Amino acid sequence: MLFPDFRARRLREKNAFRRMIRETTLTVDDLMLPLFAIEGKGIKNPIPSMPGQFQLTCDHLVKIVREAYEAGIPAVMLFGLPDKKDPLATRAYASDGIVQKAVKAVKESVPDMAVVTDVCLCQYTDHGHCGIVDNGKIDNDASLDLIAKTALSHAKAGADMVAPSDMMDGRVGEIRQTLDEENFSDIPIMSYAVKYASAYYGPFRQAADSAPQFGDRKSYQMDPANSLEAIREATMDIEEGADIIMVKPALSYLDIIYRLKEEIDLPMAAYSVSGEYAMIKAAELMGWVDGKKVVMETLLSIKRAGADIILTYSALEAAKELNR
Repeated sequence: MLFPDFRARRLREKNAFRRMIRETTLTVDDLMLPLFAIEGKGIKNPIPSMPGQFQLTCDHLVKIVREAYEAGIPAVMLFGLPDKKDPLATRAYASDGIVQKAVKAVKESVPDMAVVTDVCLCQYTDHGHCGIVDNGKIDNDASLDLIAKTALSHAKAGADMVAPSDMMDGRVGEIRQTLDEENFSDIPIMSYAVKYASAYYGPFRQAADSAPQFGDRKSYQMDPANSLEAIREATMDIEEGADIIMVKPALSYLDIIYRLKEEIDLPMAAYSVSGEYAMIKAAELMGWVDGKKVVMETLLSIKRAGADIILTYSALEAAKELNR
């Protein structure tokens, strides 16, 4: 197939032809919108490092969820900022915790919106780590019970799916067993199975007030240099009962998404994280890029790599573009 016998531009000349042979299609059905819930009423705190994103009390959060539902977005992911923190993250699994209240508020106001909850302890511990700390180290096994209790409390509040993001070994199995024993066997688990120790999380840690107070998370999140490890992590979580596998971050790990999609047969989620969002917004504010076009191209690349579900702070913006 050489020029001039083959001319690739023949099928690029007309928009109709380009549409007909398009290999990857991004739709609103692919999107999930992450949101930050806080205690109180009537509060909508802007997040400085994430222009257009807010910490929301339940009354404001429900309004955003309703807007997302009307735009066709099928699911939201809820993160919580508690009113107090302690070493055992007790507000993470309290029946009146912020995520639990947010879930109830959303399900009462927009019952057909799927509500997914982030299951982790870092926002709720006074040290900011994702597990229990003992003598300066993260105690993996001691953390599992609290993580499972948190997932169960979300299910009891009405969550449609739980998503453990802590990266403790064995947490998916512990959550699955706990949910099953408490008659929540129909609640699926979307595991942050492949979560890298990434510099792209900076804006999120400001938004969720979850930065570790000492050290870092390299002892439990993955080394960005590794790819075979991603297959091991995903395989372990599948064997423990995960229903969906997530890769986080997305844009710098498209090869990982692609490789996992080739290796496993479960639905694949990818999280386009706060740093990815912030970089595009910063460049847009400087007038260096067309923000909407870059967002859509970025999301398309994640879908092309193999993601079935894309968690993105740009979900509302993208949905409006896709619905035009």
